[in-house]
Amino acid sequence: MTEIMIFIILGLAAGVLSGLVGVGGGILIVPALVFICGMTQHQAQGTSLAVLIPPVGLLAAMTYYKQGFLDLRIAGLICIGFVVGALYGAKLAISIPEDMLKKVFGIFLLLAAVKMIFGK
Repeated sequence: MTEIMIFIILGLAAGVLSGLVGVGGGILIVPALVFICGMTQHQAQGTSLAVLIPPVGLLAAMTYYKQGFLDLRIAGLICIGFVVGALYGAKLAISIPEDMLKKVFGIFLLLAAVKMIFGK
């Protein structure tokens, strides 16, 4: 399978997960780029963030909006925080050593999984 096909399939899988359960970039793209494509954690996170630049979720969000499942006010407020937070988070991430960044990422995924499975 060519590298181009791997990336397209990865994007398709992340898109399906994003539309289905609201996840994709951090949970699927980052680990796949590290473990399948051999990128560093920093490269994978940067690449995953770059995917957000185009209006990736626009069509999926429109689908949810048409069904009454999207609060535009809340989404707009979160977006403002997301833009500022992503800037400072990226600056922090590039200052953290590779091994530590992988551990932080893994712990975050583990805690999120435990909370989703056992939390209320």
